[in-house]
Amino acid sequence: MDGTYKSLRIEKNEGIAELVLTGPGKGNAMGPDFWREMPEAIRALDADDAVRVILVRGEGKNFTYGLDLMGMMESLGPLLTGDSNLALERLKLLALIGDMQQATEGLARCRKPVIAAVHGWCIGGGMDLIAACDFRYCSEDAKFSLREVKVGIVADLGALQRLPRIIGEGNTRELAYTGGDVGSARALRMGLVNEVFPTQEALLAEARATAKRIAENPPLVVQGAKQVMEYCADKSTADGLRYVAVWNSAFLQSQDLAEAFAAFAERRTPQFQGR
Repeated sequence: MDGTYKSLRIEKNEGIAELVLTGPGKGNAMGPDFWREMPEAIRALDADDAVRVILVRGEGKNFTYGLDLMGMMESLGPLLTGDSNLALERLKLLALIGDMQQATEGLARCRKPVIAAVHGWCIGGGMDLIAACDFRYCSEDAKFSLREVKVGIVADLGALQRLPRIIGEGNTRELAYTGGDVGSARALRMGLVNEVFPTQEALLAEARATAKRIAENPPLVVQGAKQVMEYCADKSTADGLRYVAVWNSAFLQSQDLAEAFAAFAERRTPQFQGR
């Protein structure tokens, strides 16, 4: 366990790193500590060869209430309410938003698969966070809201860019324009989550089981599949096929491939080492 963070906790077990949102704001709200610590935590997990899968979840009754507006006032207040509010303040605000974007960008760029397990409320910045994950599970009590419009903000941490790929343009625009709430049943129908579980306990059990199944596969191959899919997202099929052909030409030969063949021949479970 890593106890060096104020806004999150990291628990590692058998190739799985659980990144737990802990606050300190109410409902795991995302304050200055979170925006500073999250990019650092993701970089560390990405660089750790022992970590094969990352599971993001919230502690307590909710995933996250999103941006901690009160907690961020020390940073945001002078940039929004200053007497001059001219070029210098605007450049500082631009830089602050760019720094905050690194929390979600870090998840999206992470080579390791990232699973989000959502229970309770997932609001605002929480939507940006889960949109940057590879896929999402939730419990029946989960409620989602892209609520920035309600507080006079255009969502600027990745949801507007990533959600259309996940739930489509129409659903994303509805969420962004209305700031309304979406329950777990509709979240499943629109494709925001892969599956809904009856309780938080069942959600966490299945999310961990899925993470374990991923962690048991050759880690470099899993990471390769992620990188190929990310590359192909805005490319033609022909470009994507060429890319994966080049990828396998470079990385197919490995000790893990030899282990897969040996385990098949010997009728045993393979033990992949990421080599």
